[in-house]
Amino acid sequence: MTETRANTKKLFIKTYGCQMNVYDSDRMMDALAPHGYETTLDMTQADLVLLNTCHIREKASEKVFSELGRLKELQTERRALGGDMMIGVAGCVAQAEGEEIARRAPVVDMVFGPQAYHKLPSMLAEAEAQRHMHPSLKRAVIDTDFPEEDKFEHLPAARKEVTIKRGLTAFLTVQEGCDKFCSFCVVPYTRGAEVSRPVAQVIAEARGLVEAGVKEITLLGQNVNAYHGLDGAGRSVGLGELAYLLAEIPGLERLRYTTSHPRDMDDALMAAHRDLDILMPYLHLPVQSGSDNILKAMNRRHTAAEYLDVIERIKTARPDMALSGDFIVGFPGETDQDFEDTLKIIADVGYASAYSFKYSTRPGTPGANLGDQIAEEVKNERLWRLQDLVNAQTTAFHASCVGKTLPVLIERPGRMPGQVGGRSPYLQAVHLEGSTELIGAIHQVEIVGTSTNSLVGRLKVAVAA
Repeated sequence: MTETRANTKKLFIKTYGCQMNVYDSDRMMDALAPHGYETTLDMTQADLVLLNTCHIREKASEKVFSELGRLKELQTERRALGGDMMIGVAGCVAQAEGEEIARRAPVVDMVFGPQAYHKLPSMLAEAEAQRHMHPSLKRAVIDTDFPEEDKFEHLPAARKEVTIKRGLTAFLTVQEGCDKFCSFCVVPYTRGAEVSRPVAQVIAEARGLVEAGVKEITLLGQNVNAYHGLDGAGRSVGLGELAYLLAEIPGLERLRYTTSHPRDMDDALMAAHRDLDILMPYLHLPVQSGSDNILKAMNRRHTAAEYLDVIERIKTARPDMALSGDFIVGFPGETDQDFEDTLKIIADVGYASAYSFKYSTRPGTPGANLGDQIAEEVKNERLWRLQDLVNAQTTAFHASCVGKTLPVLIERPGRMPGQVGGRSPYLQAVHLEGSTELIGAIHQVEIVGTSTNSLVGRLKVAVAA
């Protein structure tokens, strides 16, 4: 036992971006654990630092290079004290700019994309061998291929002790990549074509999570409702049918999924929302714009009316459904009327929450080559107006919950002594007075007030007959 501790190396992973990157980082930890690595929260003490990058945000690659500059200084300090630090760049920026990263930042030992992290142990061994070479011959290990093999088949099972540390909720990737090719989006070029995990593989991982104490699972995918995994008979199974299968797992109490595309909200998924109490009544369904002209330029392949029809069908299936969305303002060619159309669709739908962004070009995407770019001051003004409207809707939605009794999964101690916190079915943070003994179960909570970003609750005590 003592020898194992002595040989243990420290791993620090900095995760940027989406929930899928969070899941990927967890699985990188799983892949490296059998090779003597344990995680640390202190980057300065790490023997291996991995930056798991995201290409969605503006100037994503420059932020990575800035971080690498800092890591070079840390590495120099470690070496001065007789230690060392290996550095790897993973994720979507690595996929898009692998060779450029290696050229601009020689401090990097490994560069690998989202489809290669199951190869981490072998890449690490190769990188360590490179370190013994003459500096003029040393090269970063780069893997940005899109392999035909299923990376999930080659990953070790998630470790139970780590799963327990992750808490009562967990992410589970069921689908990767995208075939939609929206003109503003880099995902098809960094994550590849749509691929769905086999049904048995998903069910097995979900069972393992529940056995480790997870109560709520969020299914992840770049286009999660395009899921089409194969079952044991070789039959394609959609996300709706998968939800029914997951609902049969004893101990799994809540199920969510993100992110969805309006074109893939089929009847089977609508039926699952109608029939399954375990499937939470909260749906993130991006529309991006309310203007048909802009939707066409974005290559969204649906109209505003078609999106609203999907919303109507969802609310017919599940009347208490709350909706979240994504919006991009200032897409090339967006007129004042196009923007007003976006405000109208927001007003028509009534969102519980939403994410909004100014358009910024992504190299390699069709949108990067479009003319008629919108002035920055116009983008800013439109974004402020849109966010004001969405914030008002979010405030109104929170207020509509006051007086209701909601089932709340209590997850953690609160910020104040004698307080606990959890999540409502609508993904709202809820704080209430109560003992930590409440943690780990769903309790009926009367909502008595709201704060800026959360609800205030009071434990509902059953009255004896």
